Amino acid sequence: MKKTIDEHAARFDSIAGEYDDTQNDTDEYRACVSLVVEHADPGPEDVVLDIGCGTGAIGLSLAGSAKRVLGRDVSEGMMEQAREKAADAGIENFEVEYGTFRDPNVDHDAPVDIVVSNFAMHHLSDEEKREAIHAIADLAPRRFVLGDVMFFGDPDPENPLYSPEVDDPATVGMLADAFTDAGFTLTAVEMVHEQFGVLVAERSPNSERVAEE
Repeated sequence: MKKTIDEHAARFDSIAGEYDDTQNDTDEYRACVSLVVEHADPGPEDVVLDIGCGTGAIGLSLAGSAKRVLGRDVSEGMMEQAREKAADAGIENFEVEYGTFRDPNVDHDAPVDIVVSNFAMHHLSDEEKREAIHAIADLAPRRFVLGDVMFFGDPDPENPLYSPEVDDPATVGMLADAFTDAGFTLTAVEMVHEQFGVLVAERSPNSERVAEE
């Protein structure tokens, strides 16, 4: 991680009020949001965990279909925006609290059926991403949908569509290996751009045995 969690939180606190109008106002971001929501596809009894929920773009979109959505973020400013949007929309099953990828702050005795994340994991180093995916696997969701900055080929250092000073994107191959190692099977790979995409991972039938090994 190029910045500490506290540094990332402070940075997003400072832009929370304008985030929806400026920071995520790109075709790539909107396309990833749409694909994450489409692939998450929760049912009325599903509990969804949205890690790095930000101002609630994903969580609020899924709340109408799911039983509960647990939004987790490290920025109080972003979380407050999400809470306000939920209140304004009369959405009561979107619960927003502090949580990280490696410690998502959920009750391990209560099932999480689907995990989603959009444009958040790229702040972690590759090793931290592996740890995060294993931590999510420990929650035993049946599906994990990840939208993020990721490299489908060799990145062009002269044209990065991200912020190299704070972001640390992985290759699709590295993410695929991490999902497989954690007991998931990739069932969809959606390239939005050579530097952006959505991965859909389903829990493998033998995932419990893999985890024990």
